[in-house]
Amino acid sequence: MSIVIETQELTKKFGAFTAVDHISFSVEKGEIFGFLGANGAGKTTAMRMLCGLSKPTSGKGFVAGYNIEKESEMVKKNIGYMSQKFSLYEDLKVWENIRLYAGIYGVDGKLIPRKTDETLSKIGLSGEKNSMVKELPLGWKQKLAFSVAILHEPRIVFLDEPTGGVDPITRRQFWEMIYEATERGITVFVTTHYMDEAEYCSRVSIMVDGRIDALDTPHNLRTQFSAQNMDEVFRRLARKAKRMDT
Repeated sequence: MSIVIETQELTKKFGAFTAVDHISFSVEKGEIFGFLGANGAGKTTAMRMLCGLSKPTSGKGFVAGYNIEKESEMVKKNIGYMSQKFSLYEDLKVWENIRLYAGIYGVDGKLIPRKTDETLSKIGLSGEKNSMVKELPLGWKQKLAFSVAILHEPRIVFLDEPTGGVDPITRRQFWEMIYEATERGITVFVTTHYMDEAEYCSRVSIMVDGRIDALDTPHNLRTQFSAQNMDEVFRRLARKAKRMDT
C-alpha cells in the first residue's frame, strides 16, 4: 500500500509554547486513521499543518506526495476537509451548496449538475434540494458536509470531530459513508471525542501534550494497555497530560 501522509519530527511552536512536539507517523492509502487527544493535546494544530493551512516551525510533512510547507496549494487540491464547526453556507439552498463547492474543488462544470443529483440521491436529500441548509437537522447537515468534502474524489479527507452532537443512529450512518469512501480508495483522517468511534479505525494515534504517546490498531492498543475498550486506553494516557486546553 502507498503512503499518502507522512510526517518527520513535525513541530509547531507559538513563541515559547510547543503545540506539536516532533511527531512522526505515516498513513497508508485507504486507511481510516484516528487522530485522538484531549483538548489542548495539539491534534487540531497538527491537522491544520497537514492541510496546508499552517506552516510548521520545524520538521517535514508530506500529504498526497506534496510538501505541506512548500506545496501547500497542491496539498489543498488533493484533499477534502470537513471542520468541527459546520462549514456549509446556511443561507444557501442544499443544491446551491453542492454546486458551489463542486466549483471550488475544481469539478468539471459539465459534470456538476449530474454530480449534484447523484449526491442528493445518495444521501436521501433529493426532496430537500430547495431547502435552506439552516433548516436541516444537524445529522443531515453533517452528512451533506461530508458528501461535499469528497465530491471531487480527493485522495485524502480530513474530518475534524464530524459527528459531534448528532444522535447514535446518525453517527452509525455517517460511519457507513466513511467506509464507502475508503472502499473507493479515499483515505480518511479523523479526529473524534467518541471512543467507540476509535474502534472503527484501522489504526489510532493518541496525542498527549503535543506528542504521540501511542499508535497502533485498536486491538493492539487494548492488548498493550490490558484494557477492555479504547475509552479505557484513552483515559490512561490522557491522565498523563500536564497542560490545559489551548
